[in-house]
Amino acid sequence: VQLQASGGGLVQPGGSLRLSCAAAGFNFRLNTLGWYRQAPGKQREFVANITSGRTTNYADSVKGRFTISRDNVKSTMYLQMVSLKPEDTAVYYCHLVYRDRDYWGRGTQVTVSS
Repeated sequence: VQLQASGGGLVQPGGSLRLSCAAAGFNFRLNTLGWYRQAPGKQREFVANITSGRTTNYADSVKGRFTISRDNVKSTMYLQMVSLKPEDTAVYYCHLVYRDRDYWGRGTQVTVSS
C-alpha cells in the first residue's frame, strides 16, 4: 500500500489550496480514505473522510470550508481547502484502514500566514 500526499504550500489567510493523495497497492474504489492533520505541538486530528459510496464526514472546524472528493479512475483523493485560516497550519496526511491496519502517507505541509 502506498499513499502519497502533495499540494501543500504557503498561502495567505483567506486563500485556497487543493491537496491530492495518490494511492496504489489496494482496490481504491472499495475503501474509505481520509485526511488528518498535525499542527506543531499538537496531536494528529481528523479532518475529513470519504467512503466508497462517496459519503463524506468533516471535522467541525473545517465544515463549509473544506471539500473532500475522490477519483476512482485515477486512484486519487483530494481535499479542496478554501477560506484558509492560520489555525489550519499543519502537516496534512492521507489515511487508510486496510485489512485492519492503519496506513499513513507522507504528509504535506500547509502553512497559512501573511
